[in-house]
Amino acid sequence: MKFEYLVFMKGMLMGAADIVPGVSGGTVAFITGIYERLLYSLKSILPALFHFFKEREFKNFWLTINGTFLVTLFSGILLSVLSLAKLISYLLEHHPIPIWSTFFGLIVASVFVVAKEMSEWSVKLVFFALVGAISSWMITQLTPANVEPSGLNAFFSGILAICAMVLPGISGSFILVMLGTYSFILSAVKEFDFIILALFASGCLVGLLSIANILVWMFSHYKNITLAVLTGFMVGALSKVWPWKEVLQYREDSHGHMVALVEKNLLPINYEIVVGEPSQTLIAVFCAITSGLLVILLTQVAIKERS
Repeated sequence: MKFEYLVFMKGMLMGAADIVPGVSGGTVAFITGIYERLLYSLKSILPALFHFFKEREFKNFWLTINGTFLVTLFSGILLSVLSLAKLISYLLEHHPIPIWSTFFGLIVASVFVVAKEMSEWSVKLVFFALVGAISSWMITQLTPANVEPSGLNAFFSGILAICAMVLPGISGSFILVMLGTYSFILSAVKEFDFIILALFASGCLVGLLSIANILVWMFSHYKNITLAVLTGFMVGALSKVWPWKEVLQYREDSHGHMVALVEKNLLPINYEIVVGEPSQTLIAVFCAITSGLLVILLTQVAIKERS
């Protein structure tokens, strides 16, 4: 079995993105050129599994589901989540402006990458892009719920979060924040709570198999419309990853820590006045441009791979 190092690294990037509320691993999959390959591989699992139980031919099952690709990719995602959870949490708490700027630049560049995949633009496609943008923006304006930590909530959180993760522009982590289970799941990752993680992973598996079939059908029958909606999703998500925010309301998480509940976006100059801290504008611009250039580089690598 050949180990695909490049696929593993793309999985690592997807995992790093998935940790951050507001950034989607699906976006990374798209700009690195493996999005449709991932969807079709996931879609083939259930039919191939049924055939395997009937015929007992593991080799055909493995080839049908593109097993090496899936195992390599998800190994990268898992390793990234387990190894970077503490680092990302630290950076978001102590260096929020540079980290949010990095992901803001990533999403802006990704908007252009996804938009270029469409064969044409029309009034109808602009309309669907606007629908996607408004829907995504409205989701980011929701107030997080306060859900009791439990195994059942971990399972259903996995279903909803993974569906969001697969969609470029909608963050699985952000959905967890909205459900009120983000701190709960992140703590389970950092503390290696295998029971909660197993339930969460089971929900993710159910969600993955469901959303993959829907998206494959959409790409097969309405590719341009699907891309337009996904482009809109990413545009709408930009408000969530805007680096300069004023916290209007806090809440206490399951560990007694005070975390932001309601936030308001500010201009850099107003940030210094309102919050009383440096806006770090030059650092933010540098991080955004660097991440945007990284997206362009990854896209060019993906194009060369396809050709």
